[in-house]
Amino acid sequence: MMYSELDVWKASRDLVKQIYIISEGFPKNELYGLVNQIRRCSISVPSNIAEGCGRRSSKDTLQFLYISRGSLYELETQIYLALDLGFMNQDEFDTIQNSITKCKKLLNGFINYYKTKS
Repeated sequence: MMYSELDVWKASRDLVKQIYIISEGFPKNELYGLVNQIRRCSISVPSNIAEGCGRRSSKDTLQFLYISRGSLYELETQIYLALDLGFMNQDEFDTIQNSITKCKKLLNGFINYYKTKS
């Protein structure tokens, strides 16, 4: 199966889109601060899933899936900070948080699949 057919990859792509749309409303002086960090972090999720799927061994694939999962936790912290700083409202936060939770569940399932495969 190609990585682009995976539900977890598709969901994480959607998460990136949501992050880009919401972070457009962040203060312009945060462009090289939290905006840059939050976007790079979100991009890391589908990118590492894709890279992991391109690896030759299950061990290598798992390593990139773990990196992707770490990026989800990092992103979650960053959206909490954005909420605390008033850069997003509660509804925007809830939407992103729900997407992160969905990605975590899908990614954990994919990781467990790979663990049993190897």
